Amino acid sequence: MMVRCVYASRAASNLSNAMIEDILESSRINNPARGITGILCHSGDVFIQVLEGSRDEVCDLYNSIVRDQRHANVRLLVFEEIRERKFSNWTMGRVDLSKVNPGLLLKYHVRAELDPFASSGAATMALLDELVDSAAVHTRLG
Repeated sequence: MMVRCVYASRAASNLSNAMIEDILESSRINNPARGITGILCHSGDVFIQVLEGSRDEVCDLYNSIVRDQRHANVRLLVFEEIRERKFSNWTMGRVDLSKVNPGLLLKYHVRAELDPFASSGAATMALLDELVDSAAVHTRLG
């Protein structure tokens, strides 16, 4: 059985490009062997990540993320059984919201800024779907 896990977190310390690249590199190395696909979205110190794969693998990875010292305030937004993946072409895609039209954020949030902590999981997934459709995702690996 496959599941999708969507969570939000804040960077525990100042967010640097090196930190983001380290997270992505680790995902690209480890996720294929686990059968995990997904996407990482970030803006400022906020992360949203989607993980898709088997229930055991996704749960194990999510639990390790919760314990990861680079993340704070980890919040589960969506956990659901799925028939198919939305992000099957990405071992870990990346969206940098500083390069996205602010109107898209305003469509799903009270302000034109990423705030998954004050948004529903469904709104967060709709935003991510639209970002994928708009080709805002970088580092597609398939």
